[in-house]
Amino acid sequence: MGRLRVAVVGAGAAGLCAAKHILSRNKTFEPPVVYELTNHIGGTWFYEERVGTYDNGLPVQSSMYRDLRTNLPKEVMMFPDFPFDSHLPSFLSHQDVQQYLEQYCKAHAITPHIKFNTVVEEVKPISMETEEGGAVTWEVISRGTYGGHSTQTFDSVFICSGHYSVPHLPSIPGIEHFKGKVMHSHFYRCPEPFAHQSVVVLGAGASGIDISFELTEVKAKVTLSHNKPALLSSLPLEVQQAPPVVKVLENGSLLFQDESVAQAEVLLLCTGYSFHFPFLCPEKLGLEIEHHLVAPLYKYLLPPAFPSLFFVGLCKIICPFLHFHCQVQFALGVLEGRVQLPSCEVMKGVAEKERQRKSQMCVQGKRLMQMDSEQWAYYLDLANTAGFLPPQPVIQSLYEEVSRQRRVHPKAYRQINYKLLDATQWQILEAPSILRDKV
Repeated sequence: MGRLRVAVVGAGAAGLCAAKHILSRNKTFEPPVVYELTNHIGGTWFYEERVGTYDNGLPVQSSMYRDLRTNLPKEVMMFPDFPFDSHLPSFLSHQDVQQYLEQYCKAHAITPHIKFNTVVEEVKPISMETEEGGAVTWEVISRGTYGGHSTQTFDSVFICSGHYSVPHLPSIPGIEHFKGKVMHSHFYRCPEPFAHQSVVVLGAGASGIDISFELTEVKAKVTLSHNKPALLSSLPLEVQQAPPVVKVLENGSLLFQDESVAQAEVLLLCTGYSFHFPFLCPEKLGLEIEHHLVAPLYKYLLPPAFPSLFFVGLCKIICPFLHFHCQVQFALGVLEGRVQLPSCEVMKGVAEKERQRKSQMCVQGKRLMQMDSEQWAYYLDLANTAGFLPPQPVIQSLYEEVSRQRRVHPKAYRQINYKLLDATQWQILEAPSILRDKV
């Protein structure tokens, strides 16, 4: 048999990871074709000052804001086989991460295989050799953003298009009465335009908390509205907490869940993003795609009916680069025949059982694809099944320590610098005085 042809949709971190490992297996795979909508690599890590649309009418994909720093240290963030430069601090700017991805791309000679400025219009299965366990051929129809269509066929497709570009907009009754500015964090770049304004930030995830801190630096009056228990950590005095916004009254005031009321000049929605795959027909693939869910996926990775289609990086609250690395290793093991998948029906049953397990744990629908502490068992399972090295225990240990520091010191934790000593131990190289006795 000839070598397998693989398409990769997206040249962000997940797509580059997939391309790197496909290129390293040149006896089994032809060089991949990587489709990239923009004229650059990096995906969500490429900072784009503009918002809205590009000159060609396509939407700006980046949700990166100007002063963002990572909330995971580089020691945990890195691809296992490609460390960050040692001179960098543990918590990086987005420029540092983008430069790292550019170095990764160059080191593995990925750029010649990327089709930049290319929109993937359709990915569809076009043939099946047998009814049970047969090989599917995939057709990928694309067009250049400046014209020209192309149709190519592949043995497998890796979907690496990310999920931080299509804002999820919650339904808020009466929102048409709000007299100020309503915007999603996707369109936020810097705090200066909000100086001295009253801002209600809806959502206390990573971006909601970070942006709230930034807004206080320009003397904005910030109300952090969320449905979590009160954040007891050292929030700035300028940040007030409130329960979720449930309605906008006819006079433009915001009504909170506890029936308190507030006026605001800005309602900033830090409410996450929706899964969006306009080039797929979910029904034909046996998939349900909602803003927070793609199901059923065996191992959170592949649709049971089409096990040569891989969705890389859909899970949330993870170590993303490590997550991509493990998923790609498993997917290539499937294609190489080293991983023997069960039948379609069994894979559907496994995926449904996992969904029921999370539901029984009272996990809300929008959190069904969140992993957090469960990611370690997941990586070990993928590694044991596909025969690659699992993450070293030190990665989990440091991840858990940083999570603790983030809860207790949501601003100062990024001033700590770490070093990995061996497979099980890490040490603190530097910490601010307010944390020195507590780390």
